[in-house]
Amino acid sequence: MTTLKRSHDSLYSRAYIRTLKSGKVQKVVRELYLRQDIPCSSSLCTACLDLAPPSFHRKSDPFVLSATPAATKHYPQGHYLVPDTNAFLSAMDLFEVEGAVFQDVIVLQTVLEEVKNRSLPLYNRLIALTKNEGKRFYVFFNEFRLETHVQRDAGETINDRNDRAVREACAWYAQHLQQAVNARKSARELAIVMLSDDKDCLRKARSEGLAASNLDDYVAALPDADRLLDMVASSRERRVTSQSKAAMFYPEYLSMSAMLTGVKNGTLHQGVFNVSPYNYLEGTVHVPAFDRSLIIQGRENSNRSVSGDVVVIEVLPKDQWKAPSSKVIEEEDVGKDENAEVDDDAPEAVVSERERRALQDEVKKAHGQIAEGQKQPTAKIVGIIKRNWRQYVGHIDKDSVRSRNQESRAQQTVFLIPMDKRVPKIRVRTRQASELLGKRVLVTIDSWDRDSRYPVGHFIRSLGELETKGAETEALLLEWDVQYRPFPKTVLDCLPAEGHDWKVPASTSDPGWQGRRDLRDLLVCSIDPPGCVDIDDALHAKLLPNGNFEVGVHIADVSHFVKPNNAMDKEASLRGTTVYLVDKRIDMLPMLLGTDLCSLKPYVERYSFSVLWEVTKNADIVSSSFTKSVIRSREAFSYEAAQLRIDDRSQKDDLTKGMRHLMMLSKKLRAKRMAAGALNLASPEVRVQTESETSDPVDVQTKKALDTNQLVEEFMLLANISVAGKIYEAFPQTALLRRHAPPPKTNFEELSNQLKVKKGMKIHTDSSKALADSLDTCVDPTEPFFNTLVRILATRCMMSAEYFCSGTQAYPDFRHYGLASEIYTHFTSPIRRYADLEAHRQLAAAIDYESLDPSLQSRAKLEAVCKNINVRHRNAQMAGRASVEYYVGQALKGRVLEEDGFIMRIFSNGFVVFVPRFGIEGLIRLRDMAKDGEREPESVFDGENYSLEIRIGEKGQRRVDLFQKVKVRISDEAEESTGKRKIKLQLI
Repeated sequence: MTTLKRSHDSLYSRAYIRTLKSGKVQKVVRELYLRQDIPCSSSLCTACLDLAPPSFHRKSDPFVLSATPAATKHYPQGHYLVPDTNAFLSAMDLFEVEGAVFQDVIVLQTVLEEVKNRSLPLYNRLIALTKNEGKRFYVFFNEFRLETHVQRDAGETINDRNDRAVREACAWYAQHLQQAVNARKSARELAIVMLSDDKDCLRKARSEGLAASNLDDYVAALPDADRLLDMVASSRERRVTSQSKAAMFYPEYLSMSAMLTGVKNGTLHQGVFNVSPYNYLEGTVHVPAFDRSLIIQGRENSNRSVSGDVVVIEVLPKDQWKAPSSKVIEEEDVGKDENAEVDDDAPEAVVSERERRALQDEVKKAHGQIAEGQKQPTAKIVGIIKRNWRQYVGHIDKDSVRSRNQESRAQQTVFLIPMDKRVPKIRVRTRQASELLGKRVLVTIDSWDRDSRYPVGHFIRSLGELETKGAETEALLLEWDVQYRPFPKTVLDCLPAEGHDWKVPASTSDPGWQGRRDLRDLLVCSIDPPGCVDIDDALHAKLLPNGNFEVGVHIADVSHFVKPNNAMDKEASLRGTTVYLVDKRIDMLPMLLGTDLCSLKPYVERYSFSVLWEVTKNADIVSSSFTKSVIRSREAFSYEAAQLRIDDRSQKDDLTKGMRHLMMLSKKLRAKRMAAGALNLASPEVRVQTESETSDPVDVQTKKALDTNQLVEEFMLLANISVAGKIYEAFPQTALLRRHAPPPKTNFEELSNQLKVKKGMKIHTDSSKALADSLDTCVDPTEPFFNTLVRILATRCMMSAEYFCSGTQAYPDFRHYGLASEIYTHFTSPIRRYADLEAHRQLAAAIDYESLDPSLQSRAKLEAVCKNINVRHRNAQMAGRASVEYYVGQALKGRVLEEDGFIMRIFSNGFVVFVPRFGIEGLIRLRDMAKDGEREPESVFDGENYSLEIRIGEKGQRRVDLFQKVKVRISDEAEESTGKRKIKLQLI
């Protein structure tokens, strides 16, 4: 219950009556002060400038709205826009268009709060617009201004009250600025235009004499209207759908209360929906109540979910449980030639006949060859807790474009085929279909109704021609949500004023030296990949008189330059990590810091954070210490150059001796880690060689790991482990750490069975030590690469490592399974990882160098940081791999090669081959083995023995087995389904 009382002109008291858990009734009174000095922020108005408090004064905070706003056909004298909530929710992409399209926009407090309640991502985007000086978006606190505050009437809905508040603010602005125009005389009269798609609100606004427009009418009067109109979200009224036309319906979602009740009592389960990359009709959801992931098969059971959605599922009866699909089913094959336009006279089935046949084949296979024990719990999705809808990159399906007349501006519905095969086709209405053919296009999903086979979305912008470097690079950055915009001025303003001329102070009495150790006499060097310019780490080692060694890891002191909560820190926190692509780097920090002032370049003095140990000849740690320092690196080596220096016995200088000490100790550290159960896993890594001027790919090479790679790795691991222990000791509730959970045994069931059936080998997963030892035994004397292949497959069975706040886990769960370490963090790469920067701040506080910022003492804030950097870390990895994949495709363009490959997965209608030479894997489908005009070869699939017998025309039979070494022909092709140039493999 709420009452609102006005006590005098500028004060309201608001009373709430609430019932406590104990049953007692509590009255809460809140007072609301209404002011008359909140400015309109129009540069036309001098009255507000005179009345505004100091914080709004023109010298320190200039008024936002222009004195000469843009004019349109309908508002030739110029206008300010006042969008309502739905305008922002359905057309945020429009407001973000660069240039002078949407400027001088008044964002009402009422609207801002409604957007925040409806969509936090859109709210954050709107806040970003209000901070963009070029856009001129002004937040007007209408709820706190006396003349624009609106009380809710008896019986009035909150929505109607808020609509009335928007109209009231528009009326006040119109009257207020009319007075400003009259006072200036020379100023032109301008309009205050309310923007809304709410018909009732528009009708009321016009009846009240306000200028008001819906989105379509307003945008239609702008230049480039066709492109801009495509960017308006498709509302229910615009969509041509009719429940009477659908041959089938998707099941209706349960209410939120029913879902939460079901999850609580265990009749329903909550998890993340993941679609198979090989079968778009099958997905899985992992829930704690089941050892294995639950299978979701078919359109009705997936019920309009998109991969990544947080869903609620209901487990089906046991007689409906299925085995995982053994067939490759791709949407472009099954859904070919579908009509994007929805015709009322031609009912649209939710499940097509082709899909029904594909699923029936799977059912026959399941009942025929798969044993009952291999069936997995199967479920259906009954509701969505949180949508994972985002912006999607793809291309227009040329077969869905009905009119290709360049001059026509008729709107038509077309299919966008996303680059991500796990995402369904998206219906998009556009007036530029013919212009968008052959281009990378960015769209977003607006809705997915029960009676629509596909989701409906709207166009955002074109990225450029398919396969062009610019378009494909931007596409992968957007797909993996990499923040690649240039650093804003507010961030660059945080950099040292001296720029590249900044130097470590010459005098040790300077405040910059306070609390730092002078380590410039140490023979420090860095060892990195070729061409590395953002050098995070450097090392040294020297023999002590007692026969032990002093070893130091020196890390760039980024926290000296990036202070908590300033604009640069917030930007780095958002980005989370530097992203490395083949031809470029998307930095977490501005280049001045990353490649100069923080980079531990040779021959110059740099601030660092040092971890120093005394260790024995057996690499046992005697003592350790942590200190802020100043170092002067003697050399920056590449891995190869460092290896040559160490191996060259003619080199006997002290720096080389120190590197040899490091090499000797690193091998002993590694041996100890392996003995403790650390895993030596593998992932395919290649290096794409590009031309220096054009960045065009010229060759692909497999990365070679040298002893120097392992040297650096061992000491970085040691530093991270040591720092983790120190910050946990100092801050047991808020230390930022990194953990790697042990994989459930079910994760290894398939690989274990494959090795047992095909090779007679066993995998033990009782502990990381047992797994490491058993991986060592998986050796084929006739094929050296086999062990690496097994390690690649084992890596895919693992859980992902993650950052976490120490207070959220019990100590035994801190353990890093892969490294066999009880505690771990990231400390050694603060130039490129935000987690490391936070660890630096915590370590500095732990050694009493400086006090700890409150943000690092809040578990809730640290949990939010960890959640973001976990996502950013994974996305950066995926973007890097996508970049390599694109460049490998371009490097092999027009070439035909023959290489060795290994079969790493078998389906009933194809198999996946891994090619070590290029670190790539590709699907060879049976239909690809048929010559033009021939039918797909007949085959017999043996799921229990992981083999496939293929009858190829008159040539007879060919059998392929899991792990088999095969010869493949490698060429390239533009994949029709994704528009990407991919590697095409053919079995020789």
